[in-house]
Amino acid sequence: MLQTTKLLIAVFATFCCFSEAIAQKPLRVYIMAGQSNMVGTGGISTFDYIGDDPKTAPLLKKMLGPDGNPKVCERVWISSLNGKMNQYGGEGFGKLTAGYGVRRTDPTKPDDFIGPEYMFGITMEESYDGPILIIKTAWGGQNLSVDYRSPGSGPYVMNDYQKEVFTKKGKLKQVQAQKKEATGRNYRYMIDHVKKVLGDIKRVYPDYDADAGYELMGFVWFQGWNDFSDLTTYPSSFGDKQYDQYSKLLAQFIRDIRKDLETPKLPFVIGVMGVYGNYTPGTFRIVNNSDHRMQLFRKAQAAPTELEEFQGTVVAVQTASFREDALGFIDQKLTEVKIMGRKLSKKLPDGPNADGSMTPEQQKAYIETYKAKIVTPQEMALWKRAASIGGFIHYYGSAKFHAQAGKAFAEALLEM
Repeated sequence: MLQTTKLLIAVFATFCCFSEAIAQKPLRVYIMAGQSNMVGTGGISTFDYIGDDPKTAPLLKKMLGPDGNPKVCERVWISSLNGKMNQYGGEGFGKLTAGYGVRRTDPTKPDDFIGPEYMFGITMEESYDGPILIIKTAWGGQNLSVDYRSPGSGPYVMNDYQKEVFTKKGKLKQVQAQKKEATGRNYRYMIDHVKKVLGDIKRVYPDYDADAGYELMGFVWFQGWNDFSDLTTYPSSFGDKQYDQYSKLLAQFIRDIRKDLETPKLPFVIGVMGVYGNYTPGTFRIVNNSDHRMQLFRKAQAAPTELEEFQGTVVAVQTASFREDALGFIDQKLTEVKIMGRKLSKKLPDGPNADGSMTPEQQKAYIETYKAKIVTPQEMALWKRAASIGGFIHYYGSAKFHAQAGKAFAEALLEM
């Protein structure tokens, strides 16, 4: 009996030491920032579609708990700051689960969407048996040239082309004032929130062990549409150097992040924009030479990784392959339906309602018939299963895209 008691005491002591060792592991902190695709429009309603593809079915298994509902991570916490354009917004925080994507009504309350943070956190939890904290700050419609412009890039200065364009419109002084007010605003929001969370970690993660401390382990940046589509800041007259300024701004952004967070070698992941995917014909619409511009922009986003100062600590992750061509094909057909609807309502000369004789009911019936001719029932079933909100700019609201991107971002950091 005495021997049994000693054995039980020894086992209990070993277990306690093991538990204490786990509890005292440093908190690993990751920062994720950007615009609307970092916010995330991946509909929870599209989760099942992830399981249709043998390549991504394993991701779905990791994203669902034993009860079939989205998994709640036990060792990953998140603080997510989001709000309407140009507003600081509100914070949602707690254990990481689905629902930290776009929050349409109230940024402090869960909604039915994920961003890259969900699979990012799940992947990190698999790689580390200690606690993890994700701090996410993202706002839709924000650019790097103005909104996220970091201190080292100095004030925003208009180029000659912009001055000419806005002078002709009689808006030069108005636009200059707007840009002056907006310059660096979201960068400040981001830094302020990160410091706020790190200054009181227990508010977000109640079991934080201050003795074990925390380690800033990486930064993920996923942004680009508003700079890509800004043809005054980045005019086509610049030719192949059209987006070179973005590269310079992003390199300085990395330097300033490291300086302001006092982490000189903070690993940094650049999520390269994947809109238009791999340029498969028929899956996107070309406007203002957009396919060529996208190639230039992706190159500009990845350019900082080539700088000697960033070797081994900054990496670019291409996301184009995660964009669904199947959804792109359907989207183009649905766009044709919308165009036909505009032709009817506006009584355009080349439309079937040129004389304006069709009633609203007749127009609706015509559109339904037209849609049935070009979009098959199978395509509509796929669309309802795989897409949610946001359109092509937001990867059709597919959780499959956001899950793959989040996993890739995490793996890139783990490799560094």
